[in-house]
Amino acid sequence: MDADFISKRLFLLQQYIEREAYRGYDPYDALTSPLFCLPLLNHNKLLRWGFQQVIKRLSINFRPLLGIAKGYNPVTLGLCLQGYTYLAEMRPEERDGTKFDLLISELIRLQSKGYSGACWGYDFDWEARYARIPAYTPTVVATGFITNALFEYYHFADDRKAFELCESATRFVMHDLNKTVEGETFCYSYSPLDTQVVLNATMKGARLLAQVYSVNGDKRLIEEARKTVEFVVKKQQQSGAWAYATKKGDARTWADNFHTGYVLDCLDDYQKYSGDRSFEEALQKGIAYYEAHFFENGEIPKYYDKSLYPIDTTAVAQSILTLTRFGKIDKAERIVNWALNYMQDESGYFYYQRTRRGVNKIPYMRWSNAWMFVALSKFLKVKQH
Repeated sequence: MDADFISKRLFLLQQYIEREAYRGYDPYDALTSPLFCLPLLNHNKLLRWGFQQVIKRLSINFRPLLGIAKGYNPVTLGLCLQGYTYLAEMRPEERDGTKFDLLISELIRLQSKGYSGACWGYDFDWEARYARIPAYTPTVVATGFITNALFEYYHFADDRKAFELCESATRFVMHDLNKTVEGETFCYSYSPLDTQVVLNATMKGARLLAQVYSVNGDKRLIEEARKTVEFVVKKQQQSGAWAYATKKGDARTWADNFHTGYVLDCLDDYQKYSGDRSFEEALQKGIAYYEAHFFENGEIPKYYDKSLYPIDTTAVAQSILTLTRFGKIDKAERIVNWALNYMQDESGYFYYQRTRRGVNKIPYMRWSNAWMFVALSKFLKVKQH
């Protein structure tokens, strides 16, 4: 497929996102059903977690029947800001300032209140396996996605408001998140409400600190960032893989595609913005493992390093982003072509997953479509330059 065809398919996706006004369903939005306002269901973790998992796995969308409305997720807005930035960098004459202004103003409005700095969470209650995270409780993951988009836009447009939000968010990361300490190193918690040890999550905090340090020169930021990067690098397995989580008793020891991609991208950005290249060996080892273990036939992104299914659109998008970042353009292009053929609906949106049993065609906004908008925009920008 040539760049013009990919551009046309990207435009269809953009039209879909804008037609929906950035609103949509999410794999994890089940608890926004009015059913979970009832006393028993509001507090029973097993029922809440189980219902959330069932709704996520169904290929028929029962959300309208359950009173679940399309959500307005801050991460969707951040990812669209990032995608628009890549498009504007590729074609500056097409820059639409009103879109950027709208998204940034909405991100300012949707900040979580009562914390040390700018921060964001999802717009739904989330019953995670090891934590309960109420709607708009900030996480380092949501905050890291949004600030990365803001930082990309700052670099393109020299927008001080975008940078000030990033700078403010470093205070949330450094002062509001809990730390699991090992010697001189540590891991940030996922949110202020837990003590999870999730490696890709803490790397998002490290990336933000390095990005802001590259502009304001505050050495406290880079000193703290290095400590958590060192923590993550020490957790790298001999093979080059990283487990999702490493806390004793945490069963999430698997390695998957997109969380591994997050670690690699954040480690690369940490080195870029800090000037500290001392973790290059770990980065290269991780890239080699990622490329060797997360792709079927060189074109289908696997979910886990040892399992193809489910083929997930977020894993597809992150594969495109990570491979493009590290100069593996031909392989990224094969994945783009496969995704446009097998994961995109003719109306523009992307399906959620392909499984052994069929295709889940529910058009999740944050999870699938916003990520593909970023990935295709970034790929085209690199391909055409």
